[in-house]
Amino acid sequence: MSEVAMHGHGVRGMNRAALQALAGNADPGKFGRMFPTLTAMEADEDDLFDLAEAMKDKVDAQGNTDPAGDNPNIPAGFTYLGQFVDHDITLDTTPLEQQQADPLATSNFRTPALDLDSLYGDGPGIHPYLYDRDPATHRVIERFLIGKTSESPDKAGNTIPGFKNDLPRNQVGHALIFDERNDENLLVAQFHLLMLKFHNKVVESLEASQPGLRGSALFREARRIVTWHYQWIVLFDFVERLTEPGLVRKIKQNGRRFYRFRSRPYMPAEFAAAAYRLGHSMVRQTYNHNRVFNPGPDAIVDGTLKLLFNFTGKSGQIVGELVDQGAANTGGGPGPLKDLPSNWIIDWRRFFDLDTPPEPNFVLNASRRLDPFIVPELHTLPGLRPETDKTAARDFVLPFRNLKRGVQIGLPSAQDVCRAMGIVPLKPSEIATGPDGAVAARHGFHKKTPLWYYVLKEAEHHHKGLRLGPMGSTIVAETFLGLVHGDHDSFLWRQSNWVPHLPSAAPGHFTVADLLRFVDEINPIG
Repeated sequence: MSEVAMHGHGVRGMNRAALQALAGNADPGKFGRMFPTLTAMEADEDDLFDLAEAMKDKVDAQGNTDPAGDNPNIPAGFTYLGQFVDHDITLDTTPLEQQQADPLATSNFRTPALDLDSLYGDGPGIHPYLYDRDPATHRVIERFLIGKTSESPDKAGNTIPGFKNDLPRNQVGHALIFDERNDENLLVAQFHLLMLKFHNKVVESLEASQPGLRGSALFREARRIVTWHYQWIVLFDFVERLTEPGLVRKIKQNGRRFYRFRSRPYMPAEFAAAAYRLGHSMVRQTYNHNRVFNPGPDAIVDGTLKLLFNFTGKSGQIVGELVDQGAANTGGGPGPLKDLPSNWIIDWRRFFDLDTPPEPNFVLNASRRLDPFIVPELHTLPGLRPETDKTAARDFVLPFRNLKRGVQIGLPSAQDVCRAMGIVPLKPSEIATGPDGAVAARHGFHKKTPLWYYVLKEAEHHHKGLRLGPMGSTIVAETFLGLVHGDHDSFLWRQSNWVPHLPSAAPGHFTVADLLRFVDEINPIG
């Protein structure tokens, strides 16, 4: 079926040959380009590194970022929903130094669809290690395995008991999940766990409402319900927060103008290597994580980004300071993480807006604004050693990696992309604002701007970093809508007028907050 025939929401007035040319790539297992005819932007690596260094957020003497850089419109949980989504739609295992200039030659080993293959794998039959078993028959059942935390203390020395609130793990602490990247930091790991529990709760609901539904039929229906509600959340709770309310529906009605393909989606380089890397700007330096880890006097320590990254199974080791802080589950010092200490279970009220009444030391974490600044803990990645040579050290600077990647794969300048989209680009003087802009102007980037940097600068200029500007919004919204629309099992393909039916605060809508209430494990440790 051609895209033109997709339920009346395809590209209007386009024949198959034109669609093929615009897509830049017909293979749905590959990356491609939205704008394949635009000239690649060239830039000197020294100049890119100079700009990258200027993109570090400032902190005070205590290491705290300016609260004015917080985004009150986007709670911090959406940062890690965004990371979970990224892992669901992309997987490029090619090392940075081996990535080719041609994005069409870069394999996307993950289906470019919001189909939760990162959660489900290929189902109980092919990947049974992801799923629970009936204790009587030992038969693999339709529910996911859930891991248990180990008991651990709070600051007062009170024991917090173990809960079923960790990813399932083997004897050496390796998470039994289909995409191990979802155990690379604690927040995305807890979100993956939330999705496991969401599926199990849907299975429980179906067993109660449709007792005749069993086995593979029960699993397929539960997966459909979970996936369709997840797709709805991404489009209408996540993307429309990043862009603007109503934009996804507007594009759905009028048709996508720039993200086009013949029959199956590809992963646009302009999205994957530029626009969707907006999440790096949203990351905080510290998180008010739960009642045990927050800035308050009754907490052990604040939930720093360093701890959230180190305290995972994928990191392999618990850092020594965790033992001293009473946060580790091993008695003899640092060692392999076998299960999550219960005092690190997330309090979801602090990451998504659940209308929680005020209480001592409680705060809803905001994401950081969408602007050209990255917090120091993320700006320079861990692992750098003093003896590392200057050239190798650059690749530990995250903004440089992003800027370098854009040049390596031949992304066009942001100004060329804007003109191709019929959008008036920012004036050079508007890009040259601020300390980062002054560096950009010194190297001519205010006239020919790297696409990723421009997306952040555009958001800062038009909306003070509260949401994306016109070019970034269009690329992000069209790509996500196309990824869902091009999936033949999605709600947009199979039932384009479908609306969520699970309990929610607003009937016909479904948000992450609704999902949390449905699962009903918002703050297990109190």
